[in-house]
Amino acid sequence: MHDGDATAPLPGTGEPPAPGSGVTVRAAGPEDLDLADGLFTQYLDFYGVRPADTERSRTFLGQRLTRRDSLILLALAPDGTAVGLAQVYPGLSSLALGPAWLLHDLFVAPAGRRLGVGRALVREVLDRARDAEVSAVQLETAYDNEAAQKLYETEGFTRDPFHVYVHELR
Repeated sequence: MHDGDATAPLPGTGEPPAPGSGVTVRAAGPEDLDLADGLFTQYLDFYGVRPADTERSRTFLGQRLTRRDSLILLALAPDGTAVGLAQVYPGLSSLALGPAWLLHDLFVAPAGRRLGVGRALVREVLDRARDAEVSAVQLETAYDNEAAQKLYETEGFTRDPFHVYVHELR
């Protein structure tokens, strides 16, 4: 795995993440909890999720960073401001008989929108997945999030023919 570089081309494109933006994408570590938590809180707000205990989401994210049971990527503006976050959970695919990843969380702060930040994060996830010999990257998005759907489709994602079911337990 490797960190993104503002001057390095995105995988398979020959293009930088966002022309002239200077945005970099890198893996987050435990020392990045404050940066990641700010974006994660905005992400939860975007989806109308607000835990009764506001420290719960920070604790959850801190555990992911410490345990490294997910890959968290940060997109940073040239001044170091965090403008995007992606969180990927590794898993296995019985049908592919190998590893598969779930791109569970992708968020771009308002200051990072229309700069190619979301595209840079998606491409970094896909590049790292290829390096790790992952069979597929799966994601979900809201039916009304047409901007995200367009991004995913232009990056090669296709709609899965299977229905997704959820049985909430709490």
